[in-house]
Amino acid sequence: MVDVPKALVDFIQNGTSFVVAGHEEPDGDCVGSQLALCSLLERMGKKAVPCSAGPFKRKELKPFEKHFLPFPANREGLKVFIMDCSIRERVGDLPIDGLPTAVVDHHAHAASSSQNCCDSSIPAESFSLRSRPEGTHALGNPSGEVIFLDPLAPSVTFMTEKIFRALGFEPNANEAELLLFGLCTDTGFFRHLDEPCAETFLTAARLAAAGASPKRIFNIINGGKSLNSRLLMGSYLNRTRSYFDGKLLVSFETPEESKRYGFESRDSDVLYQLFLSVEGVEAVALLRQENSTECSIGFRSRGRIDVSAIAGQFGGGGHKNAAGAKAQGSIPELEEKIVAAFTKLL
Repeated sequence: MVDVPKALVDFIQNGTSFVVAGHEEPDGDCVGSQLALCSLLERMGKKAVPCSAGPFKRKELKPFEKHFLPFPANREGLKVFIMDCSIRERVGDLPIDGLPTAVVDHHAHAASSSQNCCDSSIPAESFSLRSRPEGTHALGNPSGEVIFLDPLAPSVTFMTEKIFRALGFEPNANEAELLLFGLCTDTGFFRHLDEPCAETFLTAARLAAAGASPKRIFNIINGGKSLNSRLLMGSYLNRTRSYFDGKLLVSFETPEESKRYGFESRDSDVLYQLFLSVEGVEAVALLRQENSTECSIGFRSRGRIDVSAIAGQFGGGGHKNAAGAKAQGSIPELEEKIVAAFTKLL
């Protein structure tokens, strides 16, 4: 895994006012890293504003939404952190263009798509922060950017805890809870970890020692589910289709169900667990018709299949075993294309 480079430490120490942004439709890793970093910057005597284009659709994130503020009107001396993404479009309508920017991300697609950061032919173990050459325009900013990119990190909150230590700080109880919340979100409460993973558990131990409660975080992420969430899950299960002798499972959610049950009734993590627990399954694809012309697609795999490569064929990305995309087309059209994309692999 990658250490925090000095260029990022300098970016923080030489600044006085920051916006800490993240991707649209944030998840726990994005929110946890944003709020924890803001808290750290304020402890260092700097101004820090957490900003998000939202929406905060996930039920477990609703309590955190009130902490996010409008983008500052005064841009003088302002620096920007972008957490948990490296693609300008994913930040939404936040007016970050033209401001010095640091990116902290762990998605492999960011490494392969960022020519000025890392050559895609370099092994993942080699990815690290590079200062951008004068005149380049990644993320819409002119120069002076730095990128802390580690595709082997389990979460951006894991990387944020490293930033704390690189600056000589230990998380307080509230910061530790935010960081562990994000780490548990992206690792499925450590279910998705494979060896080597000792450093991840050492980080979790430090956060627990600082006052984070795994039990409380588990209840935030998994508690309080509605009956509708279980009924919607039943709809997915009842219409599941099997391909390649059961190696690929595909299901979907209709617009009528989206309207009837609402976004807050989705429990994707548990649904993917159920599908991947089926004997012989290697990958899962779930589709949701967002409107008359576009679908969201979620991909998961047990281990062998790199679903981030599949998602990339539909304009998306993510991790080897968890990825997603938004694509033009109807559910039947895209299901056919998904099956075709998996044909060579399965």
